Amino acid sequence: MIGGMQLFRLLLAVTILWTPASLAAVQSGVPEYDLPSQELIFLGRKLFLDRRLSANGTLSCAMCHVPEQGFAQNQLATPVGINGRAVKRNSPTLLNVRFRTVLFHDGREFTLEDQVWSPLLSRREMGNVSIGAVLARLRSLDDYQQVFSRIFATGITAANIGIALAAYERTLVAANSPFDRWYFDHQADAMTQSAQKGFTLFLRHGCANCHTLGQRVAQFTDDKFHNTGIGFARSMEAPVRGTRIVALSETVSIETTQSFESESLNDLGRYEFTNVPQDRWKYRTPTLRNVALTAPYMHDGSLSTLDQVIRFYMRAGIANNDLDERMLPFSLSESEISSLLDFLNSLTSSHIDSLTRDARSIAVGDTVSPDNDPSTPHQEKRTSGPFSR
Repeated sequence: MIGGMQLFRLLLAVTILWTPASLAAVQSGVPEYDLPSQELIFLGRKLFLDRRLSANGTLSCAMCHVPEQGFAQNQLATPVGINGRAVKRNSPTLLNVRFRTVLFHDGREFTLEDQVWSPLLSRREMGNVSIGAVLARLRSLDDYQQVFSRIFATGITAANIGIALAAYERTLVAANSPFDRWYFDHQADAMTQSAQKGFTLFLRHGCANCHTLGQRVAQFTDDKFHNTGIGFARSMEAPVRGTRIVALSETVSIETTQSFESESLNDLGRYEFTNVPQDRWKYRTPTLRNVALTAPYMHDGSLSTLDQVIRFYMRAGIANNDLDERMLPFSLSESEISSLLDFLNSLTSSHIDSLTRDARSIAVGDTVSPDNDPSTPHQEKRTSGPFSR
């Protein structure tokens, strides 16, 4: 019978040929980047998919950043955390997160290594009461204890958990889109005429002021913070809502105006980090790369389609004293809206399928024995399905 560590080594040997490291370290449209070691990537991916990182063994990072959903979450406006607790902000995509200079919607973290501990210790997300509780749990599991010791001289530590998870997240580079091949590689037929017209409209109406691009790379975000009025409206108890399409499974969906949030959570945006009054209801500009995959939109997931987002900006957002000065009304015909949507769809990377397959190339860690985890009750092994991810 193969033991846990033997199985880990076997999986590592098998998947070493099918990891993001097999992708070129240069993708059209984004800066050149380096990749960590295969073994560190494998460990980070294992942690990312492991439910045992949550306090009761029910949630993994991949359940709010679902690989098949653009490493975001399409099913709800805001995720459901441990024990069904409401989380007040939408799950941002992790695609191209290595290029972000600030993290979270309010920019309260600056490195992926530090960022990972915020959801791990949040009472609404993964529910761990302390760093020590997470360390004790992982140190009790042979499949982690041995591999951490082999990679890190210091073994399982808070810093090394952050390093491993960040290493995997840095492999989630998704560029080389039709737009990149057309704009940067000068392939005339890489993008449709309608999408090209949409790009012209994107520039004409000032979208690139915040969703920036340059001569060699295009991040489609300035990584700065802006007030569009949605946070203000929600705090004033007038939330912006559109018709939402909720995927119940791969083949079944419903259309509804219900929000499904279990409670109302006030959110002051960037102010919660800076305590600067002018930062109320400001949120980080999201990247538009792969935006067609990462619905619903805005920091609270209140807009479920890109069509709704475009029309929201056409109306110049929602008036308030600190509304960003770049929020100005503009008009588009229905044909122009269609072209702008075609442009946004052209920002989807050709590497999405390979990143998704890679994420699902290892087993999900979800079995916790009372004999090897002093801090977590026994969890029966779950059958995978659309809601087990």
